[in-house]
Amino acid sequence: MVTVHVHVHVKADQVEQFAAASAENARNSIREAGVSRFDVLQAVDDPTRFVLVEVYRSPEAVLAHKETAHYTLWRDTVAEMMAEPRHSQKYELVFPEATFLV
Repeated sequence: MVTVHVHVHVKADQVEQFAAASAENARNSIREAGVSRFDVLQAVDDPTRFVLVEVYRSPEAVLAHKETAHYTLWRDTVAEMMAEPRHSQKYELVFPEATFLV
């Protein structure tokens, strides 16, 4: 399992558009065989701040996701919406018995 947190700061006038484009990307992403979870989170205290929480079944699934049409569409659609370049951090699962209660 590989978890990726993508931190995005969006221009204030682009928040709704970013959220909609990201939700559409997430809807398509969870249909990928290699994707276990894909969440779009918005900060409560600053609605221009988002975190995408992406959980992949393997490192190869991370690469496969970036080759999909829906990822490419999202990337190109939201590029000009960002107040600064997005950044990400990859994590490995430490507690393998962890389960999601959703």
